[in-house]
Amino acid sequence: MNKYLASGLCLLALQNSAQALTLPASPVTAPAVDSEYIDLSTPTTAGSRLGLTALQTPGSVESQTGTQIRERGDASVQDAISRATGISRTGTPGDGGTSLQARGFTGQGSVMQLYDGNRLYTGMGTSTFPVDTWAVERVDVLRGPASVLYGEGATGAVVNTISKKPFTGEIENHIRLGYGSYDRQQQALDSGGSLTDTLSYRLNLNRLRSNGFIDRGDSASDFASGALRWQAADDLSFTLAHDYGDQRPQNYFGTPLLNGHLHKGLRDKNYNVSNDTQHYNDQWTRLSSEWQINDAVSARNELYYLKAQRRWQNAENYNFSAGQLTRSGFYGIKHNQEQVGDRQTFTFKHTLFGLDSQTVTGVEYNRIRFRLASNSPFKDVVTGGQPIDVKHPAQAPFESADPFLPLFATTTKQFAGFAENRLQLTDQLSLITGIRRDYVHLDRDDLRSGERSDRTLTGNNWKAGLVFAITPDTSVYGQYATSTDGVGGLISLSSSQQAFDLSTAKQTEIGIKQAFWDQRGEWTLAAYHIVKKKLLTDVPGNPQFKQQVGQQSSNGLEASLDLQLPHAWQLQANAAIVRAQYDDFQQNVGGVQVSRDGNRPVDVPRRTANLWLSKAVTEDIRASAGVRYVDARYADMANQNELPSYTVVDASVSWKALRNTTLGLQLNNLFDRTYAVSQYNDGQQWILGEPRSFFVTADYTF
Repeated sequence: MNKYLASGLCLLALQNSAQALTLPASPVTAPAVDSEYIDLSTPTTAGSRLGLTALQTPGSVESQTGTQIRERGDASVQDAISRATGISRTGTPGDGGTSLQARGFTGQGSVMQLYDGNRLYTGMGTSTFPVDTWAVERVDVLRGPASVLYGEGATGAVVNTISKKPFTGEIENHIRLGYGSYDRQQQALDSGGSLTDTLSYRLNLNRLRSNGFIDRGDSASDFASGALRWQAADDLSFTLAHDYGDQRPQNYFGTPLLNGHLHKGLRDKNYNVSNDTQHYNDQWTRLSSEWQINDAVSARNELYYLKAQRRWQNAENYNFSAGQLTRSGFYGIKHNQEQVGDRQTFTFKHTLFGLDSQTVTGVEYNRIRFRLASNSPFKDVVTGGQPIDVKHPAQAPFESADPFLPLFATTTKQFAGFAENRLQLTDQLSLITGIRRDYVHLDRDDLRSGERSDRTLTGNNWKAGLVFAITPDTSVYGQYATSTDGVGGLISLSSSQQAFDLSTAKQTEIGIKQAFWDQRGEWTLAAYHIVKKKLLTDVPGNPQFKQQVGQQSSNGLEASLDLQLPHAWQLQANAAIVRAQYDDFQQNVGGVQVSRDGNRPVDVPRRTANLWLSKAVTEDIRASAGVRYVDARYADMANQNELPSYTVVDASVSWKALRNTTLGLQLNNLFDRTYAVSQYNDGQQWILGEPRSFFVTADYTF
């Protein structure tokens, strides 16, 4: 099984600086299979644009390979990355189920998610891509502010999902058939290799079906990914890639609490309407070029187009009061989004003040068109909600007192210039710096009132970090970095939200990491402090108005351990503790302004921990098991409604039955724990994790 890392990185001591700065003579192609090993000497894609290794990067980075993710049975990137240090899931159907928490900050506006290094702008806080983990080659994470690298919306962390790439050599094919609990089915294909001396390809197909663990919980997902790479010359290549995903997730908005308590007997009940809808269609096309101009200069360009269509039609709120459960919140919503973008970078090997140096400079442009239709203002036909039976919820069709009509359309134009540098001060000490300026112009048309509004926002961010190699395998680092977040989804800001500036954040971080035991072990430790300012808070005495004076902060420790033990045992473990709070925040409660100073932000656990232990029982049999722990979280700003902590155990075993055939068994939630992954409706509904389940796979390669 592949290695799994956590936390920050540093300069590899006593490394020949000329070697450290040498650029490849030609673009690197992906191997036929995922890397079998990721360690502190592996280049990271999330922490820098300079292609630095983990040891050369001043920041907390972490990586997982696609093989590792699939062996553990993680069906989504969010499932996989929630095993990373200090990251937990907060997703709900309203945000596409992809929202994450990192370092005390939550949601799509503070934890950015990339695909092949490209940002997918989120409309109304929603992202529905990538679709699954079949075509994932690797996922890299950088925790802490990353706006200097990727722009607005990256205070807590950035997650970069890297797709499988074309490779040179003989054509290889991989077929997977799978079946498991709740009639879950999978048929998948992975094919790639050389078509000619200069042309290679990669094709991935994945079909998933399931009945779900709740009544009427059917789900379906279809995904196709294709890439064609042309090696035009030894120093020039082009890659054209297209991804298509169509999802109909299990339409589950949570299990309602009865008098503030969860009743396990309601675990499989579905309280939604009979004609509920949740449908996502995403398409992502990319043309990339890599050119090694000479030994000292290389260039890379990414041209991309994204189209996303999303549709919801549900009764989303279930409230229990005075012995009666009611169904309300009949929301019909449709998103149409198109994004066109281009990023051009140049990387230089040079000297600065007589010292070896490497610099990347670049520009980036995006144009995003977003259109929203809905039945706003979402008035229900039945005032107070439809009464429904708790144990036997009757099916009823969607009904709303408001018509479904176009609501608004926006056009967002974003432009950024950025630069990053690594300066080798001594054989042991290096300085990594970066700057970025973002310019965003938003035009908004209200399609009902005819009103138009626009706003221009700018963001300036920078970072500076030092890494010092105490020994070739032990290093320390310190870093200061800034970030900016929008007060709402940038491309869907309301006319009132357009009046506010971007929120700003700054972080100081120190860390240490070490490889030991002849590279068979690694450990990392990081400490950080983040302060985010310019949060929207209610105005005392004027509950209809907001002011941008709020502040939120977090302090934390993160640690990881990775060991290759004797007798083919392998262990990966990580743990994190965070103290997050509102420093200056007012909330309107029934027309009265209530201070939330000192309270913990919603959906933030104080502690998280993960452990995974695996062993090669024989040359053909491998077994593994893991534990995931997430501490209690609050569902409201008042810190009165609490989701309990949970510990979940998963396990897997694989057997290479024949030379080209491997059988696998994945067991999730081994002890059938009933637990809340996230919450909805201000904590009145808990979105529960899947009960104990199994999934059997048969993999054949040829």
